[in-house]
Amino acid sequence: MTDFLPLEQLIAACHWIGAKGWAPATGGNMSVRQDSATCLLSASGKDKGSLTRDDFIAVEIATNHVPSGRKPSAETGLHTLIYRLFPDAGAVLHTHSVNATVLSRVARGSALQLSGYEMQKTLAGQHSHLDTVAIPLFDNDQDIDALAQRIAAYAAETPLRYGFLLRGHGLTCWGKDVNEARRHLEGLEFLFECERQRRLLEAK
Repeated sequence: MTDFLPLEQLIAACHWIGAKGWAPATGGNMSVRQDSATCLLSASGKDKGSLTRDDFIAVEIATNHVPSGRKPSAETGLHTLIYRLFPDAGAVLHTHSVNATVLSRVARGSALQLSGYEMQKTLAGQHSHLDTVAIPLFDNDQDIDALAQRIAAYAAETPLRYGFLLRGHGLTCWGKDVNEARRHLEGLEFLFECERQRRLLEAK
């Protein structure tokens, strides 16, 4: 694999994610756009805190085809969907944090609504705590093709920004490059932790 700075940035982000405990027990998957036709996606069953360059696999965005024949993440179809939906997306991060997973189970409706938090401004295009940020919620599905179709149908009707949650599963988020995707991930995780704590305190 030739030199590719965004991949090095993604590997550093993966090690950071691993240290945060947001991708336990080889969970999660991460990718970076290589060019208009290809992304580099983490291999299945790898500890995200210790990934190396050799643990990323080239995948064709239009078809999910893997020229090398290696086995990429089970959620490959979600990564390629995002790259197809958003030509400016440069990196995708899928994590399994406790806060994201729990909130995805207890939040009602089709989206987790966040408002009143200054840290909403970590998300591209958000300028005020007075706005409401809606993070879409989708039921988990082991049929990734069917899940991708549901997400694509949602995106055709409703703006899909920053990321989405899968119930009982975790968060998928993205950005124009690795740094923005990482910022979105950290900002959303902070917001999720605040929202979970708020709900716990209000329930007492």
